[in-house]
Amino acid sequence: MKTQTKSENKSAKATKTKTQTQRGKPFSIYFAGDLWSHKDLIGNAILADYIDKVSAGRYQCVLPQNLEQSTNRSVDIRNQDLKQVMTCDMAIFNFDGSELDSGTVVEFMYAKMLDVPCVILRTDFRSSGEGGRDQDPWNLMATHWPRTRVLKFNGMAEYQGSRVPGPLARTIEKLYRKMSAQIIESLDEVRKDKPLIRNAAQLATLFDWAVESPGAGYGELFSKGEVQQVLAAKMAKGLLAAS
Repeated sequence: MKTQTKSENKSAKATKTKTQTQRGKPFSIYFAGDLWSHKDLIGNAILADYIDKVSAGRYQCVLPQNLEQSTNRSVDIRNQDLKQVMTCDMAIFNFDGSELDSGTVVEFMYAKMLDVPCVILRTDFRSSGEGGRDQDPWNLMATHWPRTRVLKFNGMAEYQGSRVPGPLARTIEKLYRKMSAQIIESLDEVRKDKPLIRNAAQLATLFDWAVESPGAGYGELFSKGEVQQVLAAKMAKGLLAAS
């Protein structure tokens, strides 16, 4: 049996400590959904804030609405958002509406290409899509993807059940604490799913292709070695694995 030298022991302990430190860091969550009205914007912001609070900072949401800058080139917004999908640890996708927001669906598919653990949230109580009552109420092409949890939260029923006398803030507190607690539970669950790809070379190829495939200057957003740093950070948190 091989006996480790002092230097090897020290290196192993340092690696273990670094991994434990990485695993203890907050998980960044890309929060995707409609951004078209004040209701969308403030609802996203409130829910993101409660997810942070109720998880005691374990999950911290990145809101695209807080990132976007005034620009003459819409592709710059697209590129910036796709980069956040890639670099964030996990993602929440709001699948509300009788028709899903097309941009949100594109971001979801990009996340699935990169094996990002995702939670789909629907608070819209209306039914749509091709499935029956027991199916997800949206287009079937956006269903059954791995490392994904679906959370259906009847917005109307939950709002009515959360209404309390007095200031509106009390109703907001009750409603959003309940919703965020369920989202956090789903994030905890999906984070435990095994990564689909466990080969380091395949992962590197996949992420390199994901940088090149969008085109339109997307690859220029990544500095040299940045993709490798993203991969290393995700592996250190146990979100990706390589052998």
